[in-house]
This record gives sequence, C-alpha cells and structure tokens, in this order.
Amino acid sequence: MNLSAITRSGARSLGGDGGRLMPRARIGGPMPWVIAIMIALTVQATGAGLALNNLAGNAQSQISGGLTVQIIEAAPAAREQQTTAAMAFFQARSDVADLRRVPESEVAALLEPWLGAEVEAEDGLPVPALIDIQLRGEVTVPVLRALRDELAVQVPAARLDAQANWLAPVFDAIRSLQWLAAGLVILLAMTSIAAVGLAARSALGSNRETIDIVHHLGGSDGQIAGIFQRSIATDAALGGLAGLLLGLAAILALGQQFGALGSGLIAGGGLNLVDWIIIACIPIAGVALAVLTARMTVLAALRKMV
Repeated sequence: MNLSAITRSGARSLGGDGGRLMPRARIGGPMPWVIAIMIALTVQATGAGLALNNLAGNAQSQISGGLTVQIIEAAPAAREQQTTAAMAFFQARSDVADLRRVPESEVAALLEPWLGAEVEAEDGLPVPALIDIQLRGEVTVPVLRALRDELAVQVPAARLDAQANWLAPVFDAIRSLQWLAAGLVILLAMTSIAAVGLAARSALGSNRETIDIVHHLGGSDGQIAGIFQRSIATDAALGGLAGLLLGLAAILALGQQFGALGSGLIAGGGLNLVDWIIIACIPIAGVALAVLTARMTVLAALRKMV
C-alpha cells in the first residue's frame, strides 16, 4: 500500500468529515452557537461604529462653516438697530454663502423648556436676537478671531460663535463611542480565537490515540489539521450566517427606532453601500479567523505529541 492509500485510510479512521474528532454533533454542539453570538455582537458593534462615523462626518461637514451671532441688548430698539447692522455687515461680505435671522418664535421655542413661554412679555427678560450664517469655507480660529474683531467695531452688543464649538462635546462623545465599538470588536475577535482554540485542543485531547495511529500509518500533521479545519469551517459558516442575520435584524430595528425621532443629526448616521459591504464581510472574516486559529492550534499541539 503506497503513502497516499495509507493517508486515505488514516483519514477514514479519523472520519473524513472530522465528525469523530469533534466530540459532538455539529449543529447540536456549542461551537456554532458561540460563533453565532460573537458574529452577531460584532455586526452590531461594527454597524454602530460605522453609523457614528457617518453621523460625525455629516454633522461636521454641515456646520464646518456655520456661525451664530447673538445680539445681547436689553433695550428692544437698540437690539433691533444692532441686529440690522449685523445683517448688513455679513451681507456685504463675499465669503458668506447664506444668512438668516432666526425668527423670535423659534428663539422663544428654544428657550421655553428652561424659561417658559413668553418670557420677555411676562418676566421682563430680554430675548437676544439670533442670526445664522454659513460661510463658503471652514471656520478656522484665525477667521473667527478676525470676524469678531471687525464685528465688534460696528455691533458692540454682538457675540459671534462657531457652531462647531457648541457641538464639540457631542463630537468628543461620539469619538469615545467609536473607540468603544472598536474595542468591543477586538475583544470579540480575541474571545472567538480563544473559543476555537479551546475546542480544537479539547478534540485533540479526546482523540490522541486515534491521532497516534494515523501518524504510524503515515498521515502528516497537515492532513490531520485539515480535518479539524473542515469541521471548524463548517461550524463557523453556520454560526456566521446565523450571527449575520441576527445582527442585521438588530441594526434594522434600531435604525427604525432612531429614524422615528425625526432628528436631522441622527438622520446623518445612516449606513451607505460601503458600510453594508463591510458588515457582510464580517462572517467571512470570522470563518477565516476560526480556520486559521484551528490550524495553528492543532499544528502546535501535534508538534508536541511527536
């Protein structure tokens, strides 16, 4: 009997599909379900990270050139006069793409949760006039400083702020959540590697006598590792598909919940085609990682058996 025949005989003694090496029925054992849970959580974490990245990018692009002018003046007549002067100041500039005075009703609506309705009429509190401005370029620190200096000469009661400064704490929180999502993906990958390695070592330990026989029949470490790889690949594929479906269902459900809020900021966090492709590749990466882990674990253990 030649070497290839001996090898085939050894492989048959191990079970061509790896079933005898793995001490449980494939679909009934824990490994597919463990992988499914890991993939589902990874899909959700990746989807959240990508959505946060899109949300931050869209928000920053929209407000990168945004400015807000507040006319803080107690006397109504003087406040109106300085508001008109501020409007004329920005209308004369070529770098202003859009200019809008915020209606008093909108300002009152913004203040109502804190100060109540009709605060100026009932409580004698002056409501500042607001002007929204959109520049053609990004609002940098030198640009903002120069505008403040020029505006202060003509409109002493004006306060000029970049809209991006107001949302800086929001962007910091988004970046923290992105790092948290990335850390969760890495942690899940490490957990999956540990689970696959543990399963491979357990199968090796429970089938050591059979493996010794195959070695004596001429079977190589690579051929034995291949049997484990096929078994793990099948488990990982089944678990990866189930995990992908569970993860996508969770993403779609959360997307509908956030979409119902009707917020323009949240609407910028939708996933695009590239994001969906990245998410769809997660089970493929999971299968590849599981197979590689199983092979390296089995080969390392077999070298110690020799």
